[in-house]
Amino acid sequence: MTDRRDVLTLGAGLIAAGLPGLGVAQSGPRIRRYRRLGRTEFKVSDVSFGSASTSDPAVVRHALSLGVNYFDSAESYRGGDAEEAIGEALRGRRKEVYLTSKTKAGARDTRAEMMAALESSLRRLRTDYVDVYFMHAVNDVDRLKNPEWREFTDLARRQGKIRFRGMSGHGGNLVECLHYAIDNDLADVLLLAYSFGQDPSFMDKVRHTFHWAAIQPDLTPVLSKARQKDIGVLAMKTQMGGRMNDLRPYERPGGTFAQAALRWVLSSPNVDALLISMTSQENIDEYVQASGAVTLGLHDRDLLARHLALRTGNYCQPGCNRCEESCPSGVAVSEVLRTRMYAVDYGDLRLARDEYRALDVAASACLGCATQACLGQCPVQIPIARLTRQAAQMLG
Repeated sequence: MTDRRDVLTLGAGLIAAGLPGLGVAQSGPRIRRYRRLGRTEFKVSDVSFGSASTSDPAVVRHALSLGVNYFDSAESYRGGDAEEAIGEALRGRRKEVYLTSKTKAGARDTRAEMMAALESSLRRLRTDYVDVYFMHAVNDVDRLKNPEWREFTDLARRQGKIRFRGMSGHGGNLVECLHYAIDNDLADVLLLAYSFGQDPSFMDKVRHTFHWAAIQPDLTPVLSKARQKDIGVLAMKTQMGGRMNDLRPYERPGGTFAQAALRWVLSSPNVDALLISMTSQENIDEYVQASGAVTLGLHDRDLLARHLALRTGNYCQPGCNRCEESCPSGVAVSEVLRTRMYAVDYGDLRLARDEYRALDVAASACLGCATQACLGQCPVQIPIARLTRQAAQMLG
């Protein structure tokens, strides 16, 4: 008997998704499993398309050709160009796919402003509805408490402009925000940063290598709570910062670090599917080869442990925020370091600058800081002051 995620074979998944190629033998990388996305009842490709780092319609079309049927976007990605690319690539194919978008609705934004943002995304996506519309990058419960969000999403659903609403997040107050969204029925789907580096059970197995444990032990229980309410769960930022070339000497065909990180997510009982930024045909082929995974092999575990060792002391764990109260200038340290990660690890300077400019409190104060009160505050010994200054110089 299949489990509650309704795991499908490749052929059945293609039928459910309405994708081409039925009856034709397929070789090479393909999506091999489609999973039920909670109460939405969507059957989504277990490895799905993230668009934060691309605005190339050819990349979107290649993902579609391999069976990817869920395409995530946001009004802010590439200044709207990511939505434009998806709309162009999927023109005439709308009924075969699930399209989503996101908006950074604030604590005092009105439903009229939210509706205007949605309608702009619909125009760029060349569609009259999105399957899920997310409140984007939530790290403040006050945004969720804004009654305008519920009223706007209820209205947009009645008008047929959205089918379901969601919440995305990767900040230090993530668990608190998730609890609020779940308890107040504000999300049919959750999209959150989730990787092997946040898993207490995985960290326990490799603790002899490090001097720290998982930073976010409360994340797993809140995801179990979401499962009990049949809320769909999607993982992002699954590779703990990426840095793909560090582990190439230890990789083998079908056993790359990226594939190991994706297999860890897909083997987790807490997640329905994952999103990953797809920027070229080559990396799409690599990522899609992880589709269908339900277990993690010894080689996978070795690669993940090696990556943890490489990232110790230079990767800011999502959901920590233990350093921020120490900053007399109120710098959003974890958010600043996230934008630096986009520049240094992802190699995406445009995304990094866009996200840095959107921060309420960026890192300009770090350039002339005399106290460096943040030093020694990080549980994984990140040299905060040096990295935030670097971010301000690169992105400010």
